[in-house]
Amino acid sequence: MISQLARAQDVPGEVPLADVLEILVVDRELLAIDGASGGQTTARLRLGEVVHWKRARGKVGVIITDQRVLAAATQSASWQEIDYGRNELRPQSALLGERVALLITSERVLGFNGESGSLIEYRLGPREKVVTLRAGDNVGVVVTDRQALGLSPFLGGFFSTPIGLNDQIESVSAESNVATLTGARRILIFRATTGSWEERAR
Repeated sequence: MISQLARAQDVPGEVPLADVLEILVVDRELLAIDGASGGQTTARLRLGEVVHWKRARGKVGVIITDQRVLAAATQSASWQEIDYGRNELRPQSALLGERVALLITSERVLGFNGESGSLIEYRLGPREKVVTLRAGDNVGVVVTDRQALGLSPFLGGFFSTPIGLNDQIESVSAESNVATLTGARRILIFRATTGSWEERAR
């Protein structure tokens, strides 16, 4: 008979992770210490650069400075980074799952994939506003007034579905590998393992 643990391991990300990444700021050096493999990833702060926020959870870690966002994951060869635009306002913090991270600037939605160790971005359209964001262990979701963006650490990239004027989103949740948006007329379901959105009428 197949054990419950074996069945759980058949589903990517099903077994909860321990915190296996630690990030430190030592003098002007940024360190990501991999507790699983024992490796270290380093970067240096620029002249005059100030760290405003940092956190690690599971396999991912994020640092927000006054100039850029940096992110690392276990087994990362280097810190990934994105600079702010000239008039772009930095994020105040990041939302972390065990394998994903989400950040919002005044112009972009940033996502970090802890499996591939890559930072991705979605540029907000003119007057497009972020309504809410959620992160589960292995899934992220961002809802704007125009669409919903699902983030999967297993497939990479943002996966979008339109939000209509009549959707009237009532609640948003992200648990393990699944995110759900409950609206007045329908329920939208994003599955991180497939990168797909499904729709169910209410």
